[in-house]
Amino acid sequence: MNIPYYVEMNARKFAHKEAFVTEHERYTYADWNDAACAVAHLFQQEGITKGDRVALFLPNGYDFAVAYVAALKLGAIIVPLHVKLTSREVMYILEDSGACALILTEHAKQAIDLSDYSGKSITTTQMNQAISSGERWTNETTTTEETPCTLLYTSGTTGQPKGVLLTNRNVLAVAHMICIEMKMNDDTRTLIMLPLSHSAVLNLFFVSTVLVGGTLVVREEFHPVVFLETVERERTTHFFGPPVVYLLASKVLEQKTYDLQSMQWWVYGGAPVSKTEIVYIQKQFQTNHLTAVYGLTEGGPSGALLFPEEQAEKVGSIGKRASLFTELKVVDYEGNEVAPNEIGEIVIRGLGVMENYWNRPEETEAVFLDGWLRTGDLAKVDEDGYMWIVDRAKDIIISGGVNVYPFEVEQEMMKHPAIEAVAVIGVAHPEWGETVKAFYVSSEEIDETEIKQFLSETLAKFKIPRLYERIEELPRNATGKILKQALKEGKR
Repeated sequence: MNIPYYVEMNARKFAHKEAFVTEHERYTYADWNDAACAVAHLFQQEGITKGDRVALFLPNGYDFAVAYVAALKLGAIIVPLHVKLTSREVMYILEDSGACALILTEHAKQAIDLSDYSGKSITTTQMNQAISSGERWTNETTTTEETPCTLLYTSGTTGQPKGVLLTNRNVLAVAHMICIEMKMNDDTRTLIMLPLSHSAVLNLFFVSTVLVGGTLVVREEFHPVVFLETVERERTTHFFGPPVVYLLASKVLEQKTYDLQSMQWWVYGGAPVSKTEIVYIQKQFQTNHLTAVYGLTEGGPSGALLFPEEQAEKVGSIGKRASLFTELKVVDYEGNEVAPNEIGEIVIRGLGVMENYWNRPEETEAVFLDGWLRTGDLAKVDEDGYMWIVDRAKDIIISGGVNVYPFEVEQEMMKHPAIEAVAVIGVAHPEWGETVKAFYVSSEEIDETEIKQFLSETLAKFKIPRLYERIEELPRNATGKILKQALKEGKR
């Protein structure tokens, strides 16, 4: 079994059903498969074959969907690129992956510097010419579950991004997980507004919708008003996004009402969220359908779930069980499970876990512990079995030999009524090694003495930041994750 098989099957089974809806166009499964066949023929003529890496530098839209399926039909490996990457960042991934072809728009071809790229550049104009030519490549895909299909580059928040290699089996496993856990069927209408270069958006929600023969409602990028208008107009049922998109939309909902009753699953993940924020989102969205997902690209992604009925008591936790086809536990350095309320590292194993880091055997070996994938997330398990992330192992601040967990400090600072967002990092100190610094977003300058006094009620003195900086907004990647490395490097 392979991913394009499901598009081929749905083209027979649901030939005239809407498969892909953009802001201006609607395409059936027959349209999609016919277009993918034509473009696969074009790619074949350009010399693309099984195992070749094909980079997609395309915004969310039908061109991405067609190129994605077309390349997979040939057994090629997709390398999705975020469209806001710079020329340098694009070239790094092209070189690291050894991509033989780059698929992009005419505008992007003019905008980025590809003078050092030795592969082929194929534009969407060429793709559309192939589609309109009437030529068809009709052979069904014969790649297997073991065939590598996707090379996803991690966000690179702590250094150069690494390629995560996934097979058809990995991707289909996590997609099937979502289908079952979130009760998808052929009536499902999934809203996609976050970049399809992101593993959760692509593998969990894009592919899963295809598996059940549902409809993908796709917008090029997120805007809170467009988001709410699209849910109302298209009667979508499933959506995934980081907490920040729900918070932005909630502010709009304070001023205007939208009919959002079609939504069955409001899914969030990728960044921490407080109970106060969840209560606020639930009130503004008038819903009890919020579900949290935890995972990482190296896991497919797959990990754990916190369902709607658990939100009231355990919001902030990632849940008490691993998602379908996945195992998860919290262990010490030697791999032994920790006792309740002791801090350890989350490790996972399952059908979605990556094959390897592309061309990085030493880093691949280091990230596995007796067959379990080390996530780098530190957590503790409470008496009820729920797992609570304490922080990223790489984000821990060691000040005067004592561990400070930024996430804990951030959660407490967010309770201050004038603080809208916060990020805590460690900065070099000549005596203590590191000291704690907080960047915060607020409409007003807050006296640091006031913040320290506020935090002293809940935090030990050594955890309270000694340095503060008010900034207009925190640097984030495309899915809302705060880029702490950028703050450390002085990039705003």
